[in-house]
Amino acid sequence: MTYLFSPAGRTALREFTAHPALFAFDLDGTLAPLVDDPALIKIPDELRERLIRLNRMVPLAIITGRACADARPHLGFEPAFLVGNHGAEGLPGQEQREKEFRRLGREWRARLERLLPDSRESGIWLEDKGATLSLHYRNAPDREAAREQIVQAVMQLEPLPRRVSGKQVENIVPADAPHKGDALLRLMDHGGYSRALFAGDDLTDEDVFRLRDQRIFGIKVGCGMQSAADYCLEDFCEMTRLFDEVLNSHVGLP
Repeated sequence: MTYLFSPAGRTALREFTAHPALFAFDLDGTLAPLVDDPALIKIPDELRERLIRLNRMVPLAIITGRACADARPHLGFEPAFLVGNHGAEGLPGQEQREKEFRRLGREWRARLERLLPDSRESGIWLEDKGATLSLHYRNAPDREAAREQIVQAVMQLEPLPRRVSGKQVENIVPADAPHKGDALLRLMDHGGYSRALFAGDDLTDEDVFRLRDQRIFGIKVGCGMQSAADYCLEDFCEMTRLFDEVLNSHVGLP
């Protein structure tokens, strides 16, 4: 990866943002720092102010692992697109498929509640996000043992879901649900956008970076982590500078 604020990175960013594009971002760990309690995330005021300004200038998408209803109150503005559940919710024209994903989610939740130990002892917390489920083990006394319990339980679900690992979380997703890379491509096609910038920090964001699509300017938040992204930021704290660079560039509308 190339550090985004190196001379080569800044030149590439400046050239990319001189043309119309869709700007897309993950939420947790990208626009808001990670916290132990996901309900307490907060986009810093200085970053939100820049997001709102950018949202007035260009088409902006938030592609998050959260359910849309959960993500929206944390934003403080209405983006052109809000896609939740790692791509399984909020895509234009996918409403019927979402209903099927939600039905599967209800069945899987009932089964997992029987298979997994009491959360007060295990530290495993099941988050029902409608179209997908997330099994958090950040607060487990033995994280490796908790993760193994989760994996064994998920293997007993029918139909077998796609398991997407994150930071101290296992996401349970319908096997045929779109991932974040699929979601970004569909938004580009839906809106007629020939280019897109995407920034994200989590393992699920690699579904975008692994596309290796020359039309997508991929930015990994965290240079110290292995990634298929072409560019990286040192950490979340550099997101404000990224927005300043973009806002100061000539950004056209599609």
